[in-house]
Amino acid sequence: MGLMEGKRGVILGVANEMSIAWGIAQQLRAAGAELAFTYLNESLEKRVRPLAESLDSKLILPCDVGSDEAIATTFKEVEKVWGKIDFVVHSVAFASRDDLRRPFTETSRDGFAMALDISAYSLVAVSRYAAPLMTDGGSILSLTYLGSVRAVPNYNVMGVAKAALESCTRYLAAELGEKKIRVNCISAGPIRTLAASGVAGMREKIKYMDVHAPLRRAVDQTDVGKSALYFCSDLSSGVTGEIHYVDGGFSTIVNV
Repeated sequence: MGLMEGKRGVILGVANEMSIAWGIAQQLRAAGAELAFTYLNESLEKRVRPLAESLDSKLILPCDVGSDEAIATTFKEVEKVWGKIDFVVHSVAFASRDDLRRPFTETSRDGFAMALDISAYSLVAVSRYAAPLMTDGGSILSLTYLGSVRAVPNYNVMGVAKAALESCTRYLAAELGEKKIRVNCISAGPIRTLAASGVAGMREKIKYMDVHAPLRRAVDQTDVGKSALYFCSDLSSGVTGEIHYVDGGFSTIVNV
């Protein structure tokens, strides 16, 4: 039997086949997990549905993480079909392209609020509705980046949002631990994704890793997926509140 045989979980944040969430989903499915996927709107559904169906998913649901009502509706549908779940992968973030391009001091008030809402608060909201379905305990996993703890050029307000996400991870872990729910966060290195294309200089960062990271290469979606498999499985039964780096060792030696 596979490591995740008999386990069921929800994947939020797949945009296309280059998404980190898709790399995670592939690893979980290969290990035997049954997956539900969410999408933001009809445009993204056209991309997400074929990918989800290729992994035998029967639950492909709309979910706007900026709306408590939408999150509640999504998890009510999951509960109606499955009854309970074992894990959730939160791979959702957003910041205005303008706020990423302009100097940080010129970040708009509305843009700051939106980045924190979608990228950090949504983890709290998703956990609120997912936790009651984890009746036998479970795992909640999210995605962050080095810009949360270092000032990475052009990452700007997203770095602040990721710092908030990591803090949310620790507070959620402290609260949900008594329910045997683990909450962890993977800090992935720079990876070619749709989201990364909005951050100027990301290609140069990836090239830099190929030369200077201890592994002499940039990590990819598969690398992150394998670590996610560990955190979503019972192999990480004693691990919670952790920010786990999957970046080829880059963060341990390089000041960006």
